Amino acid sequence: MSTIFHLCIVKITEKIGLRIKELRTEKGFSQQELSYRSDIDRTYITQVENGKRNISINNIEKIAKALNVSLKELFNDEKFDDN
Repeated sequence: MSTIFHLCIVKITEKIGLRIKELRTEKGFSQQELSYRSDIDRTYITQVENGKRNISINNIEKIAKALNVSLKELFNDEKFDDN
């Protein structure tokens, strides 16, 4: 894997993690609550929010449902705008 490609993957995982954390915080959920609602292990949620996991589409959908937001809303943030 090229270094440039690897840096792009890291950057998007960080953006997704930060967005999930923002939405979780807005809803007033702890990581444990989000874990329970999404049926995803809390340690996995922590790793996603810290940009340490390359989260699957299926898990993104589970988290969005647990947060009661659409995928469109999850990704409708300036973090995902191309610069």
